[in-house]
Amino acid sequence: MGRVDTRTDLAGELFTAVGRFRRQVRRSGGRPVIGTGLPESQAELLRLVGRQPDISVRQAATELGLAANTASTLVSRLSADGLLVRTADPNDRRVGRLRLTESAQRIADASRAARRAALASVLDRLDTDQIDRLADGLAVLADVTRLLREEDA
Repeated sequence: MGRVDTRTDLAGELFTAVGRFRRQVRRSGGRPVIGTGLPESQAELLRLVGRQPDISVRQAATELGLAANTASTLVSRLSADGLLVRTADPNDRRVGRLRLTESAQRIADASRAARRAALASVLDRLDTDQIDRLADGLAVLADVTRLLREEDA
């Protein structure tokens, strides 16, 4: 990416680069990913639960930046579709815990492993300077994400 002249240009380039990166990583795994064919909000929830089994509905809503009732609606839909299981927390029955169904978890695990392997292979081809710049960029991206969350609060 070349030099950008304005913050607006940078914002546009950031959306483009992150979007392309996400799509390419998904394609590079070579297998269908969990949530394919679903609305993005449902697919994101499935991927989150796949990474964090037993996450609470409230934690999932917070992580995804969703209102609690929106998350609850997504959970109900995905449960009805046989992809997600909601159980009561054994220590506090008011808290709903989420897990993928066994078959959905297997698909998610295999897909994640394939994507990580594809990305690791490419990262191995970068030189030390590129790795350092990437790490610095990730730190800035984490800061931008935090600032956006603070603005939403």
